[in-house]
Amino acid sequence: MNTDEIQTLARHFLAGGMTAEQFVEQIASPKTADIGEAQLDLDRGRRCGFPEVVFAEGKTVSALDRIFHALLGHEVDVLATRMTPEQAAALSPAFPGGMYNPIGRTFRIPRRGPSREPERGSITSGKVAIVTAGTSDLPVAEEARETALWTGADVTVIQDVGVAGPHRLQANLGLLRGADAVVVVAGMEGALPSVVGGHVSCPVIAVPTSVGYGASFGGLAALLGMLNSCAANVTVVNIDAGFKGGYIAGLIARNAARKGCP
Repeated sequence: MNTDEIQTLARHFLAGGMTAEQFVEQIASPKTADIGEAQLDLDRGRRCGFPEVVFAEGKTVSALDRIFHALLGHEVDVLATRMTPEQAAALSPAFPGGMYNPIGRTFRIPRRGPSREPERGSITSGKVAIVTAGTSDLPVAEEARETALWTGADVTVIQDVGVAGPHRLQANLGLLRGADAVVVVAGMEGALPSVVGGHVSCPVIAVPTSVGYGASFGGLAALLGMLNSCAANVTVVNIDAGFKGGYIAGLIARNAARKGCP
């Protein structure tokens, strides 16, 4: 149950529309939606900061359609990850406000109508910067970007600034130093998060990708390199987990904004 729903119940109670027992029961009762294939957790936003996200891979179009309608019916902005072009094409007519990102394989449906970026000057949930080592890392970075946008963050993306050309990162440091959290997406040897961590005072979320030649072992080399980072502000998520990187960055940025952190 989100804040708006609680306020509506409180006004109803104060107006005499329900008893104190009914009010408490509404607040305390589990909030789930049974749609057959899924049991949607409608209370996750209150408990965990952001609502439930849909993992589209392996789900039928009809199941996704029911899930999306249920979430929107409970005033939840929809985010689905790992969605195929075929799934998106089938769902788009039913959700004209939906936005499919074919690179990041995400599908977002904001309740307030289509908008890829927060309006400049509007109240956001903090600032997130997303950095890629190479253009081959872009699919994972786009998943992180769409996720951070879904959290309400003001997102800046800096592409192709890997350690093979360190001057490229140096030229963009001004964009990083104003962020509440930085997501660094890199494959190969995974060195970029440590370099970024040495330049900023905010948390750096390292996302290893499966980009690389044979000895990269599908991203394992980057993962191990990031886990062994000597930069103390670097933490690491799973291989190709752009969603997780964007989600954690969104949480950090939102909490920083709420507390008035610079």
